[in-house]
Amino acid sequence: MRPPGLFADSWQCDAHGAVHPLQPVVPPSVDALTVVVNRTRVPLWMPWPLPVGWLFTGVACAGDDTSGGRATAVACSGPSPLGGPGELVLVAEELGVGLGARYAGVPGPDPGPRLDTREPAPAKVLAAGRPTPLWQVEQTPADRAVFAGEAMGLWLWAVVWPEDCGLLLYDELVLADLRDAGSEIHLVPCGALSPRLIP
Repeated sequence: MRPPGLFADSWQCDAHGAVHPLQPVVPPSVDALTVVVNRTRVPLWMPWPLPVGWLFTGVACAGDDTSGGRATAVACSGPSPLGGPGELVLVAEELGVGLGARYAGVPGPDPGPRLDTREPAPAKVLAAGRPTPLWQVEQTPADRAVFAGEAMGLWLWAVVWPEDCGLLLYDELVLADLRDAGSEIHLVPCGALSPRLIP
């Protein structure tokens, strides 16, 4: 990765051209969340209320100081529906950014080529009050389940570990955009940083 310079006004990758850089991941706190809320141009999706026993465990953002956040990833951890620990990363991103693909463990920036939208979506969430279908992303690593769809004109990825924790998404999880949380953001319970967020 090369920063903007004399010959380019954006971050450059030798393989992908102009890219939005991933900002450093910071330990989860209301303050860290507030910083990302104030600089991003895309939603920060979080289940709200969080499922019983679940905690906010980190946030990541791709974008630079000039253009603001073009992709966000919010991590939550808690008990899996079938027992044991579970982790969920929700990514909102503009077309072509690739942050969701990074956490999904798949090549390419967007999920479109890996979605079979001819069949009904197996999972649905309520994103900002709107029913949002999510299709399973094909050819992902066996240790996770990955779903993707469109919300507010942007890609919405849901990546869960282990794979059977994907049952969370079959219950029509309610997602809130934390940019609209106002003072309620101080009610978000924080846990330890999820290692899933660290590149």
